[in-house]
Amino acid sequence: MHGKRRAGTHTARRGKQKDRRRTRKGRGKWLTAASADRHDLYERSVQEPDAECDFIKQVWREKRGRRRRPHFIREDFCGTAAVCAAWVQRHRSHRAVGVDLNQSVLDWGSRAMLRRLKPAQRSRVRLLRDDVRHAAVRGVDTVLAMNFSHFIFQTRAELRSYYKSVHRSLKRDGIFILDAYGGSESFEEMQEERDLDGFTYIWDQHHYNPITNHVINYIHFKFPDGTRMNRAFSYDWRLWTLPELQETLREAGFRNVSVYWEGTDEKTGEGDGHWAETRLGEACLGWIAYIAAMK
Repeated sequence: MHGKRRAGTHTARRGKQKDRRRTRKGRGKWLTAASADRHDLYERSVQEPDAECDFIKQVWREKRGRRRRPHFIREDFCGTAAVCAAWVQRHRSHRAVGVDLNQSVLDWGSRAMLRRLKPAQRSRVRLLRDDVRHAAVRGVDTVLAMNFSHFIFQTRAELRSYYKSVHRSLKRDGIFILDAYGGSESFEEMQEERDLDGFTYIWDQHHYNPITNHVINYIHFKFPDGTRMNRAFSYDWRLWTLPELQETLREAGFRNVSVYWEGTDEKTGEGDGHWAETRLGEACLGWIAYIAAMK
């Protein structure tokens, strides 16, 4: 596996995660399906907010230079808004808006921010329940669509409509950052497991239709006592390819679209955490890439 990889893991983030096998105080012990919180499990197994914030800074430095720095981000399909929280922690000038249709997960994120953020930091985050295509949030430096969330749009017209709405929301020099996954294993109906902190994460590629590239994927969790949380998260997507995504972004008005690929650690054969713009990827079993589109 190349791109975002960790030891061949082909998961919803396929290697974007750090190695989380080290026990955190009190968090990974004695979890069961009854006692675990699915949103907490998701954040611990799938998300890496600090890495996303680092990548925002990298892209702006490379594309806009050191004089122009991003301050205001919009996290689309934000879920618990973990990236919003990480962003405002970085600097007192940072602001963030998270947009999602699911009010219950936004409420969970709001409660989490009470624990994670200081009052001044919380004041610079706004969570908005809305369709990302119609969210009235303008003048944004960066819009993020991570965890392949934009794959929910299953026709070219729907995808282009979303990308156009992002284009309108950005400042005149704004940058849209999103991710994608692929590789030969992406087209297989398969499951892969990853042992984490007191639980096992299971990525289930349940259904794939080669005629339409329609996929149905699930995330399950299982626990040391033998209990399971089946279909904790469900995804009804189209598996878009990188050429299709780049073409649609250009059709939506983005003038410069770049793909970023992760380097490989020669000793471990895993991703080394360093991302570089490139036009040459690797035909491997599974990969994750970033896309940066400039307005």
